[in-house]
Amino acid sequence: MFPQLETARFLLQEILPEDQPFIFEGLSHPQVIPHYGVQYKTLEETSAQMQYYRQLQKGGTGAWWKITAKETREKLGAIGYNNYSAPHRKCEIGYWLLTRHWRNGIIAEALPVLIRYLFEEKKVHRIEALVEIENSASAAVVRKAGFVLEGTLRDYERKEDRYISLQVYSLLSAV
Repeated sequence: MFPQLETARFLLQEILPEDQPFIFEGLSHPQVIPHYGVQYKTLEETSAQMQYYRQLQKGGTGAWWKITAKETREKLGAIGYNNYSAPHRKCEIGYWLLTRHWRNGIIAEALPVLIRYLFEEKKVHRIEALVEIENSASAAVVRKAGFVLEGTLRDYERKEDRYISLQVYSLLSAV
């Protein structure tokens, strides 16, 4: 059974097939995609992302949740983990929000719940966050959650025919 997580204001729920239009809205938005690893030009293309979420769950290498407002049930964004390695007790986290919900403390509230789940339920020792250098808001969120900057992966990925560098942040469990 997929775990539902909860904060004071939000429910973190399983991403279902009927959420594809919502996922497309976020991962096609011109202000979201500059700071995210994938982008889609059509609703149909977004099926690849939906399949990715299913494969993570099926393979046991990750899980992603939609972030939903408790009061209104509005879908706000998504948060999750991938690249989970049980032998090494580590994974990588990621998140995105629809732009109308930026700067409302949503990820700052949801991230600690995900961290607690990863440390307590998945027994992860190391959580990584790879943040594009230009994304100062995301860097601030992970620093606030206790992540430490380890360094920069220079020209680590290609996006829109240019190289981008990523900052590596990590958070270690106390155990």
